[in-house]
Amino acid sequence: MEEIRIGVFVCNCGSNIAGFLDCKELAEYSKTLPDVTFTRENLFSCSEAGVTDIKNAIIENKLNRVIVAACTPRTHEPTFRAACQDAGMNPFFFEFVNIREHCSWAHKNEPEPATQKAKDLIRMGVARARLLEPQESIVAKVEPSALIIGGGIAGLTATQSLAARGFEVTLVERTNQLGGLMKGLYQIFPGDISAEQLTSEKIETLSKYPNANVMTETNVVDVAGYVGNYVATIQPNKKQEIKKKFGIIIVATGTRSLIPDGLYKYDGKKIITQMHLESLLKTGKFKTKNVVMIQCAGSRNSERIYCSRICCMTAIKSGIFIKQQNPDAKVFILYRDLMCHGVENEEILRRAKELGVRFVKFSEDQPPQVEENSVKVFNDVLGREMEIDYDSVVLATPLIPNEGVESVSKMLKVPLDEYKFFLEAHIKLRPNDFATDGIYVCGTAHWPATITESIHQALGAAARASIHLTREEVEVEPIVSMLVDEDACRGCGLCASVCPYGSIEMVQTSKGIKANIVAVACKGCGTCGATCYKHAIKMNHFTNEQLTAQISVAFNE
Repeated sequence: MEEIRIGVFVCNCGSNIAGFLDCKELAEYSKTLPDVTFTRENLFSCSEAGVTDIKNAIIENKLNRVIVAACTPRTHEPTFRAACQDAGMNPFFFEFVNIREHCSWAHKNEPEPATQKAKDLIRMGVARARLLEPQESIVAKVEPSALIIGGGIAGLTATQSLAARGFEVTLVERTNQLGGLMKGLYQIFPGDISAEQLTSEKIETLSKYPNANVMTETNVVDVAGYVGNYVATIQPNKKQEIKKKFGIIIVATGTRSLIPDGLYKYDGKKIITQMHLESLLKTGKFKTKNVVMIQCAGSRNSERIYCSRICCMTAIKSGIFIKQQNPDAKVFILYRDLMCHGVENEEILRRAKELGVRFVKFSEDQPPQVEENSVKVFNDVLGREMEIDYDSVVLATPLIPNEGVESVSKMLKVPLDEYKFFLEAHIKLRPNDFATDGIYVCGTAHWPATITESIHQALGAAARASIHLTREEVEVEPIVSMLVDEDACRGCGLCASVCPYGSIEMVQTSKGIKANIVAVACKGCGTCGATCYKHAIKMNHFTNEQLTAQISVAFNE
C-alpha cells in the first residue's frame, strides 16, 4: 500500500485570515498531524505564485494528498484541484478546509479561540484526507441540440447565436408573437433605434437559419433527463404533445411591467404607466401638454426593495420624445434617485434638461400626492412643497417576473429568488449558469436589465451552452451516490421519491425491483444515502468512513 504523504498549505488571504488567526502557528501545528510530511504558509494560495508553489511542492516532496486551509471551496476548489492534476496527482486527493468564513470572519473578535477552531478544522481535514480515494470524472454523450424557452430579445439572440454555430435550436414562445416586452416599446436609446425594427430584424435574420425551429403559442409542459440528454415534452397551441431530446436548455422567459393598481390613483386613462405611454408614443396618439412622471412607483419599497434599472432612462427618453414632438409641453420627472449608468446615459440626461424637461427630487417618506388635476410634491432641493398641474401622470413601475415562472422552476428544478427571478449558480463565477448542469439563464428572467444587457447575457449563455454542444460529451464530477449493495436494496422507491434531481429510477432486474442511479444526473446531495434504511447507497468522496474519521478527531486531540 502506498505511503500517505500529506501537504498542508495555510493561506493568509492577505489580512482576511492572517489579520485574525495565527497562521504561522496553524502551519506549525499541521506538522504534528498524522501523515503530514510538508507544510507551507502562503500569502495568497490562489494567486499564480501560490498555485505554482503547490504544484512544485507536490512534485518535490512526492505528496499524494493536499490540504489547503483558506476560504470557501465554492469559489476556489476548482483552481486547487486543477493544480493537483497538473502536478500528476488525482484531483480528488485534494481537501479544502475553510478557515476564513468559518473562523476568521465568524470569530474576528476572538483571535485565540478562532485559531483553536482552525486547528480543529485542519485536524479534521487531515483525518478525511487520509481516507480519500481516487475518482474519475463521469463522461456522458451530449445531444447536439438546444431548447430556448422564451422568445423575447434574449431568447431570439441566444437562438441566433447557437444557430449561427450550426447547432439545431428550438425556440419555444408561449404567446403568438416574438419580441417579448420589447415589441411594445417605441424607440431605443441611445441610438434612436425603432424597437419594432430591431425585433423584425432579429426575427428575419433567424428565419434564414434552417436549423432554427421557432414555435409560437407553444408551451414546454415537462422536462426530464440530465445535462446532454434532456427530454422535453412540448405542446404547440394545445395540439398533440411532442417529445424531443436536447443537450442543453436556456431559460429566457423574460419579464413584465407591474400594473400599479392602488398606487397614485392609477386608472389607466389620465394616470398611466411608462409602458402604456410607449404604446401611445408609438402610435402617435399622445398629445398631452402637461405631463408629470413619478418614478419608483411600486419599487424600492418594503415589498420590492430592488431598483428596476431601466425606469429612470425610460422616463428621460419619454420626456425627450414628448418635448421633441411638442416643444411647448411641460414635462416634470419626480424622482428619488436618478440612475443614469455610463457616459451615454449621462449625455441623454443632459439633453433632456436642455430641452426643458424638469427634474424634482422627493424623499421616500414624503411621496408625491396625486390630486384631481395636480400633483403635490415636497421638493428636497428647494425645501418647499410644489403643486404641478397635469393632463397626464405617468408612473414608472418596476419589472416583475412573468407569470408561470414557478412552474418552469419546478419543471427544470432550478431556483428562484425571493422576488421570483431565476437564481444563478454564482453571481460572479457562473452568472449565466444554474446549479443544475446544462441549464442556463439570460435576460430579464434573471433580473431587471436593459436591452443591451439582455443581449450580452444571451450571448454569454449561448457561449456557455455551446461548450457542451461542440464537445458532444460532458464531464461530470464523480461526487455522486452509488448503489453499493444490490442485495440490500428492497426496491421501496424511497430514495427515488426524495431525490430532488430525479436521478434515481426504479427498474426491474433479475433480483426484483431495484434502484438505479443515473450518475450523470446526480448532484451528490446525499439525500438518498441518508434516507436508505438498508444502507445500500453510499456517497462517493463523502463516505461514512471519511465522515466518521472527521467526527472522531473533532473531539480528540
